[in-house]
Amino acid sequence: MPPIVAIVGRPNVGKSTLFNRLARRRKAITHDRPGVTRDRLEAPAVLEDRLVTLVDTGGMDFDAPEGLDRQIVVQAEVALAMADVVLFLVDGRSGRTTLDDEVADRLRRVGKPVVVAVNKVDGEEREPAALADFHAWGLPLLSISAAHGHGMNALAEALADALPEEAEATPGTAAAAGLRLAVLGRPNAGKSSLVNALLGEERVIVSDVAGTTRDAVDAAVVKNGKRYVFVDTAGVRKRTRITDDLERDSVGKALGSAKRANVAVVVIDATGGVGVQDKRLISYLDKERTPFLIVVNKIDLIAQKDMIALRKDIAEELRMCSHVPVLYIAAAKGKGVAKVLPMAEAIWEECKIRVGTGALNRAMREVLDKHQPPLVNGRRAKFYYLTQASEAPPTFVFFVSDTARVRDSYVKYLENALRKLFGITMAPVKVVCRDSHKPKE
Repeated sequence: MPPIVAIVGRPNVGKSTLFNRLARRRKAITHDRPGVTRDRLEAPAVLEDRLVTLVDTGGMDFDAPEGLDRQIVVQAEVALAMADVVLFLVDGRSGRTTLDDEVADRLRRVGKPVVVAVNKVDGEEREPAALADFHAWGLPLLSISAAHGHGMNALAEALADALPEEAEATPGTAAAAGLRLAVLGRPNAGKSSLVNALLGEERVIVSDVAGTTRDAVDAAVVKNGKRYVFVDTAGVRKRTRITDDLERDSVGKALGSAKRANVAVVVIDATGGVGVQDKRLISYLDKERTPFLIVVNKIDLIAQKDMIALRKDIAEELRMCSHVPVLYIAAAKGKGVAKVLPMAEAIWEECKIRVGTGALNRAMREVLDKHQPPLVNGRRAKFYYLTQASEAPPTFVFFVSDTARVRDSYVKYLENALRKLFGITMAPVKVVCRDSHKPKE
């Protein structure tokens, strides 16, 4: 594994901005509001030709009360324990604070290489005044501006020099690449509890406070020789109820994570049933042809006599995409969680199906013989041939005489027929009709 560089400091000194700058992508949400980052975030970065794993953390406030604020500090402490090098970020504009001193004392006890970067210094002429307070620690100091890129080369060099020497790779020890799974759903549905249950550790913060997760948090685990990445995301609410720009950014990253995942996992709270926003999210994934499964969480809170009615209700609500598998679990207690990964693997395997052209066109003839396209304005569309354009999702293209004469209902019939013929029971299927004025030679 690449060495780990953990970015720590008190709240609102610019850790996430620096994290994004070093990772060279906007992985972490940044905002003027203190305490935006809660979970620890990870991203690969290259420092002087060395591959590292950057870890962004929430602000270290040792006086934080119990509850959510305390969990943020605990996550930062975990990052410190994992780190090979610690990047301690302070604010050059506001100067040294009592909390900065407490963090510095904590880092001395950790006994790991520490690089201190004084942020928000936008030019060499400002360095003497900005750095003056921090010399009291007796640690080497660098001045930077994470927002504008000042001092980044010197910082990368200092971090690379502090890294441990590269270890020789041991043949046969690398884990095979597994799936990337995005976990989506409304606030408080139990997404973070599910991710922690799959990982077997308290990797992401779980709280009764709605909207606890803000960033899309990547967490990796090796199971059965495969490395899986789970992406815990912010709760997706109805757009008209999102009045805060920070939440809007969180939701945008959640939906973006679904597009980049191999398989999405939609978590529904069993105690609330399938809500309007759940159906909108499912409809969005179905429209985008994203492979996904549905996990109905918190079934431990449902009386046994009510489970039959719950299953019937959910089946009725989800009839718009009946191919999507549904699992019933209690993430907080670990019940049913072991079924999630095998189900995701099965969906992804179906996504990679490839059908030969000969088999496709025999299937097309069979499908058309069973149910001819309907007459539209007295004429029927002619279907010439069928091909598979791509995988993940399986995309089938029918070449026809006039696409305007092919109704959406008939396209749905074609999709269902192809599913039955080729055994595609869980993966999304995309059917496209294109105009062609003559059959393929």
